[in-house]
Amino acid sequence: MKSVAELEHQLTEHSDKFPEFLSTLDGDLLILGVGGKMGPSLARLAKKAIDKLQMKKRVIGVSRFSSDSLRQELEADGIETIAADLLNEEQLGALPDVKNVIFMAGTKFGTTGNEPFTWAMNAYLPGRIAEKFKQSRIVSFSTGNVYPLTSVSLGGASEEHPPSPIGEYAQSCLGRERIFEYFSRKYNIPMVQFRLNYAIDMRYGVLSDVARAIMEEKTIDLQMGNVNVIWQGDANEMAIRALGLCSTPPFTLNVTGPETVSLRWLATRFSELLGKDPLFINEEQETALLSNSSKAHQLLGYPRVSLRQMMDWTVQWIETGGSNINKPTHFQERVGSF
Repeated sequence: MKSVAELEHQLTEHSDKFPEFLSTLDGDLLILGVGGKMGPSLARLAKKAIDKLQMKKRVIGVSRFSSDSLRQELEADGIETIAADLLNEEQLGALPDVKNVIFMAGTKFGTTGNEPFTWAMNAYLPGRIAEKFKQSRIVSFSTGNVYPLTSVSLGGASEEHPPSPIGEYAQSCLGRERIFEYFSRKYNIPMVQFRLNYAIDMRYGVLSDVARAIMEEKTIDLQMGNVNVIWQGDANEMAIRALGLCSTPPFTLNVTGPETVSLRWLATRFSELLGKDPLFINEEQETALLSNSSKAHQLLGYPRVSLRQMMDWTVQWIETGGSNINKPTHFQERVGSF
């Protein structure tokens, strides 16, 4: 994989079950926060499959669209776009009523020093969204950060594990879930809380962070010694198919890859592929931020793209000068400060 075009093609590949699901899903699809890292490829994934099935479903993406080029690219791909600030009541109220809503809006990085905005986006806005779309089914993107650090020997927190978020970002994300749950119960809105842990593509994510650190001869902190990752295309497909799991009260779903990946192992394998030695600092701790996604795999299947495939693609991308969006994941963070 050596170009953005090839990357976008891979991101919109899907499992055999995806068209079957779309053919049974009633109503159009509205993506709130389509301008983020995952939104454009999620919209394209849905639109590509809908067109292949020759269905008449609309895919509508909503964002502030600070980048006019992204809006033009999405519209060229047949995705309808609406520029709106979701915190603006008038603009929110003007959005079309759509049966299927995927809520991807939120904020993480920059929380420290800007906590009020983080809480407004992550905990206040969900209530306004629920009021507006009380006749819809909603998949709300959440995060594995709502869990505490758990013993590596447990293999990650499952959905049964009580939330115990560390830091204001994670606390606001639990706030988002609780607000959505309140309105789900009040209005009988079917929902899914989609707790995602570290989606990646070649331009960002844990694999990119580690491989680039090796290439640039930067140190790799081993204190968060284990991680989960999942191919962004697989996470996007699971998010759309999760519309079929929506319930009242909300259905909670951990979404990540099946492996508990050793950071030391990951860096060592990358060093072999890149021909450079990793520079480690500190030692692995007994706990890490990990999720058990066995329920998602039971209901939606295993990810289509394997860890080793993602690693090979990452190396190819970096060695050929592929672009980087310069948004580190901060997966090493252990005190919840973003």
